[in-house]
Parts: sequence; C-alpha cells; structure tokens
Amino acid sequence: MPQIQESTLIKDVQIVTLHPFVDERGRFMEVFRREWFPQRRWEIIQNNRSDSKVGVLRGLHYHFHQVDYWYVVNGTIRAGLADIRPDSPTYGATQAIEMGEEHQLGIFIPVGVAHGFVTLTDATLTYIVDNYYDGADEHGIAWNDPDLALPWGVETPTVSPRDAANLFLKDIPIEKLPKRS
Repeated sequence: MPQIQESTLIKDVQIVTLHPFVDERGRFMEVFRREWFPQRRWEIIQNNRSDSKVGVLRGLHYHFHQVDYWYVVNGTIRAGLADIRPDSPTYGATQAIEMGEEHQLGIFIPVGVAHGFVTLTDATLTYIVDNYYDGADEHGIAWNDPDLALPWGVETPTVSPRDAANLFLKDIPIEKLPKRS
C-alpha cells in the first residue's frame, strides 16, 4: 500500500509515495487506485500522456471542472503547484515537487490548484482526469509570476505561445478564480 499524505503547504493536494516491487525481471507498481482518494468520487473519464524534451515548461494551468492525478512514466520533472482558490486556507501557497526516476510519486491535484511542470530530463507524464478535455475549462497563470515565485530551477525554459501569454495571478479578477470543490 502506498503512503498517501496531504501536502503540508497546499490544502487538498495529495502526494502518493509509490512502492515498486522489484526482482530480476524488472519492477511492478500500482500507480493509481480510486479508493486512495475517498474525498473525491472518481469516475475516470480520460487518461492523457505528455512527452516533453528536457527544458520544456508546461503551465501553469487550472480548471473549474477537472481534477488531475499525475504520474511520471520516465524521466524527471519538477511539478509546480499554486493554490489560487480565494476561499482556501492555503490561498497563495506554492509547492515544487520533483517526480520521476528517483522520486516515485503520484500527485492528486484538485480543482483550483494551478499546476505545471518543467522537464529536468526528457520525460513522459501521464495524467488521469475526471472530465473530458474542454478548452473552455483550460485556464492559465504565468509560470514566472513573481508573487508565486515557484522554484523551477531553469532560467529560460521552452514555453508554448499560449503559456507565455498567461497573466499574473494579481491581474485575474478574484471572481474569475475557482473555489474549493
């Protein structure tokens, strides 16, 4: 059974320490079970895969109608999380978590927690979501927002034009931010 802990920095984020079973043939590991997250009625709707070259930064993204569960299949990333829910006791808190080869973790990301990652190596991230992709529910905050000050550890990442155009959190009206679900 994995160890599941709520983040000490961001309310409702769950960090799962996974335990592989290793022998001479390789390894086996459960990476997700719906029962690990009883606070959320999971109906897995979609499973996505993102392959990124070293130095790519994706995000920060947030949703009003979707939770994510992340697992790095290969490579290493640094995930960046920011609580942007004005009604949350941890509003404004941020956290960076290294995931991948040396850090076998899963991360449950609730509605209203902005999330992104930078690849420290070429990497493959899979993420399970509880809603079909809806471009109208894909929102963003600048990855380099000085008020969030996420420690990405890279100076000039490769960022998509869409992510490069994201606003700072202070420039988004508070009524346009998600609430805790």
